[in-house]
Amino acid sequence: MLFNSVVDAIGHTPLVRLRVAGAPGVEVFAKLELQNLFAMKDRVARNMILEAKRTGALRDGAPVIESSSGTMALGVGLVGTALGHDVHIVTDPRIDEVTLAKLRALGCQVHVVEAMSEHGWQSARLELLDRLLADLPGAFWPQQYSNPDNPGAYRLLADEILGDLGPIDVLVGSVGSGGSLCGTARALRDTLPDLTVVGVDAVGSVLFGQPDVPGRLQSGLGNSLLPKNLDRRLIDEVHWLNDTEAFESTRALAREQQIFAGNTSGSVYRVLCDLAARAEPGTRIVGILPDRGDRYVDTVYSDPYWTEQGLHELDTASAPRAVEPGRIVHGWSRTPREGDGTSGLRRHLLFVESNTTGTGMLALETTRGLGHEAVLLTSSPERYAGLAEAECEVLVCDTNSLAELRRTVQNRFRREEIAGITTTSDFYVPLVADLAAWLGLPGNPVAAVAACRDKSELRKKLDSARVRQPRFAAVTEVASVPAAVDAVGLPCVVKPADESGSTNVLLCATREQAEAQVERILAVQVNARGLATAGTALVEEYLDGPEFSVEMFSWKGETRCIGITEKSVTGSPYFVEHRHLFPAPLSRTVAGQLEDLVRRAVEAVGIELGATHTEVRLAEDGPALIEINARMAGGMIPELIRLATGTELLEQQLRVALGRSPEPAAEPTRHAGIQFLLADREGELAGVDGTDQARDIDGVDRVVVTARPGAAVRPPRDAYDRLGYVIAHGDSATQVTKTCADAIGQLTPRIHDTPPEPNHRTAEGRTAR
Repeated sequence: MLFNSVVDAIGHTPLVRLRVAGAPGVEVFAKLELQNLFAMKDRVARNMILEAKRTGALRDGAPVIESSSGTMALGVGLVGTALGHDVHIVTDPRIDEVTLAKLRALGCQVHVVEAMSEHGWQSARLELLDRLLADLPGAFWPQQYSNPDNPGAYRLLADEILGDLGPIDVLVGSVGSGGSLCGTARALRDTLPDLTVVGVDAVGSVLFGQPDVPGRLQSGLGNSLLPKNLDRRLIDEVHWLNDTEAFESTRALAREQQIFAGNTSGSVYRVLCDLAARAEPGTRIVGILPDRGDRYVDTVYSDPYWTEQGLHELDTASAPRAVEPGRIVHGWSRTPREGDGTSGLRRHLLFVESNTTGTGMLALETTRGLGHEAVLLTSSPERYAGLAEAECEVLVCDTNSLAELRRTVQNRFRREEIAGITTTSDFYVPLVADLAAWLGLPGNPVAAVAACRDKSELRKKLDSARVRQPRFAAVTEVASVPAAVDAVGLPCVVKPADESGSTNVLLCATREQAEAQVERILAVQVNARGLATAGTALVEEYLDGPEFSVEMFSWKGETRCIGITEKSVTGSPYFVEHRHLFPAPLSRTVAGQLEDLVRRAVEAVGIELGATHTEVRLAEDGPALIEINARMAGGMIPELIRLATGTELLEQQLRVALGRSPEPAAEPTRHAGIQFLLADREGELAGVDGTDQARDIDGVDRVVVTARPGAAVRPPRDAYDRLGYVIAHGDSATQVTKTCADAIGQLTPRIHDTPPEPNHRTAEGRTAR
């Protein structure tokens, strides 16, 4: 097997069948992670450091500092030095001479604490590490105990197991930082939901509710602190071994299986043998063996060391003692996971920003109804009206920075406290997908949502899948516009590749208009939320015909249609949606054509989870796809669906973000619509009259004014220019359309003819450009 570097060579370790007694057909395999260049933690170091470089947390040439007395130090030393970084390792006197020699051979600077603190050796190491971070500005600390890139590293290990063996029934692994077992189990359960996961701990470790015994001799598993990466909910059964039992098992592994390993591997081997003896016929069991034996020559494999430490005097067991959860143990024992401290755990659904109108604040309230705590990560809490009354935790950070979002989540939460992550803002869907993958939470593939966000990439994917769409050309410079117009034809639609709310979408009748609009789009370097734009404009064929949106929902390989919304837009040259009607009054044949087109498009892009909102134009010769939004519909369409069907689409979206099954969608029994209030001239809004009269109209569900007095208003050019809305319901589409029109007719915006100042604020609070 050929690799371009030692970093690329990490992983790809063998699976070995063990000779273990059991019922007929019971198979036991060992994943020999000790066959990595140094040990299993090579995987962790690679993933952490490469991800830190990708997200900007680690700059080229900056030092890397980690606290470890074992194989994590070696992994960081291997990867860090191979990628050109100075590596500092903080350790304690328990470090063995072999590991110390390897670290120095790699060129690492090793810092050894002199004494343990009142909380043990790890706490003492962290105090020294803090001092080093202060002395080395820009240094990166991987933080193996709290960084989700630790468990994330084991997705590849899970893939290797599945690729070599296919389905397995039981996974066994040691628990120290919480990374290897939790990361592998979480990845395997994506395809093996009934997998049984067994954790192996040391007597005297606090991980599963036992008291701390700092003087325990086992290394590589157990902990005196509770790591944030440990997710105990993933583990079905826990075994504890004392020092003598762990060391005996390590020697037995070498003697019986010819595998020269460390005490962590030995403990896993002992539990594998027990599980095989108790397993049903045909059970397939895999254990992860993380460490090799060369570090333990002077301890585990040394008879004088055994005598010196009194290891012969400890009581040992030939089989685990089944104990009740919470009982203190002194030797080999096992218990189900219940009682480990997670039963009363508060679990959180994280929101990265929100939309400023519509369902944003409602989502926070709905989260509480699902039994979880809502947390909003935002750079500007003042952006959200009603946030103070939402009763949710607010974390203020730079939400436009993936590295800062990661840092905020990592510092605030233990992994088992996070139930899901989502957003109701189109701008942040790609960031949420990245964070969900990082945390091992339900979410869509990063590449799929990125393609939906960048419409130029979406066009390419749909083109490859032969999904009908307008002719198009993506341009990154004005000089390319004439050729694009020639390819597309006039009139054409010019729009940004990655905006939202119809921003800067214009129907152009001439080449000169198209050039001017492209120049305008390319001049915008950041969007309304401060995120960098794609720097790309789309020149597209104009398709004449009514517009619809198809609301789809994906779950476990199935994409089903929730319904179709009729959308009415303002006249050219702008395309601002001013009315929605659900369900759209379409024949079954036409509705089927739209649904089929959108289903093929969603599957071609690779969306796997939750709601999508796809816009379609129905031309004379059939439907064509305009864009896919990898999120739930905005514009209060979920509320229309609720009024028409009783289905709480917002709740279903939050359920799948939490890993729960969605509830079946109901068929419409009535119609619902929304019509937006628009300004008919430029000026400053003084207020809106007639709201009480509009509410009194039969069938009106609500009347909402979103624009604030003093806002600069204008005839709409994008969705941010809307002043408010009315929602109505009724027995027919015609009735709802009339009710909406009658209610809007009662509303009169009072607009002062004051010329807007430069950089004026729009109706919804966005700075106009």
